[in-house]
Amino acid sequence: MGAPAPARELTVGRPLAVVLGLLTIFGPISMDLYLPVLPALTGELHSTTSVAQLTITACLLGLAMGQVIAGPLSDRFGRRMPLLIGVVAYTVTSALCAISPTIETLVAARFVQGLAGAVGIVIAQAAGRDVYSGGKLLRYYGRLTVLGGLAAIIGPVIGGQLAAVTDWRGVFLFLAAVGVAILVACLLVFRETLPADRRTTGGLSHTLRDFRTLLADRVFIGAVLITGFTYSAIFAYLSGATYILQGMYGLSPQGYSFAFGLNSLGFVIFGFIGGRLAERWSERGTLAAGLAMTLAGALGLLATALLHLPLIAIILSLFTMVSGVAVTSPPATSLALKDYPGIAGTASSLLGLARFAFGGFAAPLVGIGGANDPVPFGVVAAVAAGAAALCLGLVRRRRTA
Repeated sequence: MGAPAPARELTVGRPLAVVLGLLTIFGPISMDLYLPVLPALTGELHSTTSVAQLTITACLLGLAMGQVIAGPLSDRFGRRMPLLIGVVAYTVTSALCAISPTIETLVAARFVQGLAGAVGIVIAQAAGRDVYSGGKLLRYYGRLTVLGGLAAIIGPVIGGQLAAVTDWRGVFLFLAAVGVAILVACLLVFRETLPADRRTTGGLSHTLRDFRTLLADRVFIGAVLITGFTYSAIFAYLSGATYILQGMYGLSPQGYSFAFGLNSLGFVIFGFIGGRLAERWSERGTLAAGLAMTLAGALGLLATALLHLPLIAIILSLFTMVSGVAVTSPPATSLALKDYPGIAGTASSLLGLARFAFGGFAAPLVGIGGANDPVPFGVVAAVAAGAAALCLGLVRRRRTA
């Protein structure tokens, strides 16, 4: 199995690498591009803060469940056809979000949008495992971390600027246009990365057996749990910061978007550093360093909420926490997937399930105290970061292959 990998790597040109990167962004950007207009959406649809935040939860749960479906299907039928179906569905449901007349219909449309958006995320990870190995695989996951995190965090920056020229419905129409652009890119560039002779067979029973194999590996479970808990902190931040920074600290949608821009810069820089450190130093050591940063930032958020510290304290704490998550992502993804080239889609689906399902449950907890109470936000972030740190022991030793 070692010999074919380098040959496949040589066939990966820049256009395919760019498309694989684009596939990483359209799930996260769907989740949070509209965050700066969420308060306005809440008022126009006569909703409450906690109910409006269900539009975030619905998308996150769709992103989680969609990966569990798309991953095994892509292992069985190849990457290209499920991908094209997913991108078309994403484009259509983004347009449906734009014309939703009530908060209930928007929540339902967001769930389906998440299901469709999940396809790109899981196939980007699995296709990367199809064509890369070793150090190139770690660098690839580092790039995915940067792009996916950048999309998740810079989305509100773009959304804040869109809010100056359109309403929340226009934001969803923009997402539909993004879907069309990605569909065209996939049709022109993306070729099948999983040959027929490497695909799985056997239907549901075989898929369940693959899931059992993965769930029996404590290193895989540890990497998945660390990913899930750290992204719970990220999604709590994405869900709650829009109300806290605008409502409590008086930032405009544009000011809020620039505050997020600082964090996007941190995510890019530290995601790159995390990928290189994991490759050249140690996957587990890099993971531990990232978790320490994540926990420090989350505890800073909790202290800021309890002690009513000024704006600079919450900005620095957010920067530290978000940058720490960026450091953890490349080594965690590599530890989870590198030993499973034959079922990379299935393994990626469980990783994505944890990332978005954990985040989906964390997001509404942030709004329990109302729009002007930052304490639940700090508690959720601190508990999630602490739980991730406790899972570090599971990845201490890799089982013998």
